[in-house]
Amino acid sequence: MVKKRGYHHGNLRAALVEATLSLIEEKGPTGFTLSETAKRAGVTPAAVYRHFEGREDLIAEAARQGYEIFADLLEYAWTKGDVTDLARFEATGRAYLAFARRYPGHYVAMFESGVQVNRSPALAEVANRAMGVMESAADKLIQQIPADKRPPSRMFSAHIWAMSHGVVELFARNAPGTASPFSPEDLLESGIGVYLRGLGLITPDQ
Repeated sequence: MVKKRGYHHGNLRAALVEATLSLIEEKGPTGFTLSETAKRAGVTPAAVYRHFEGREDLIAEAARQGYEIFADLLEYAWTKGDVTDLARFEATGRAYLAFARRYPGHYVAMFESGVQVNRSPALAEVANRAMGVMESAADKLIQQIPADKRPPSRMFSAHIWAMSHGVVELFARNAPGTASPFSPEDLLESGIGVYLRGLGLITPDQ
């Protein structure tokens, strides 16, 4: 008698994350159930628990993957961009916009799902790597400012992060009632320009 083999999925973990990302994009981070995720991945709800504790754990893994991509994009913008520190720093802001557009499911899992970055060591580590890229870029740039007038690099990078996030939320994700006559890239570039002029990092005519 030949024994029946158990259910086999080529890469069930990856399929479940992909299903979660598509549902996040369609319904938001709280608009779907674990059963819907399982159905979209072509498995039973019970099969999900072989890899994940539940829906929040799935979203946390989507967020972790998102931070990996995000950190890589920021690092590329900073290390492989223009020749000047200023131009490369501005490129990290544009990378933020590009990430939000290209990976909307990951973006929502990271910033709008309610999943905390300290939910797991792996998630915290990669989130800190992404933040660290911005802080390192800011620290390099502010060396041009006299020490007694120099803001903390962490504060500097947090300001740019907040500005980038605000532009994405208001003008780069087709939010209703927030149409702008300017592109998100122009809004971010001009906002960063005002901020950097205030610190004396660029001249008024730049």
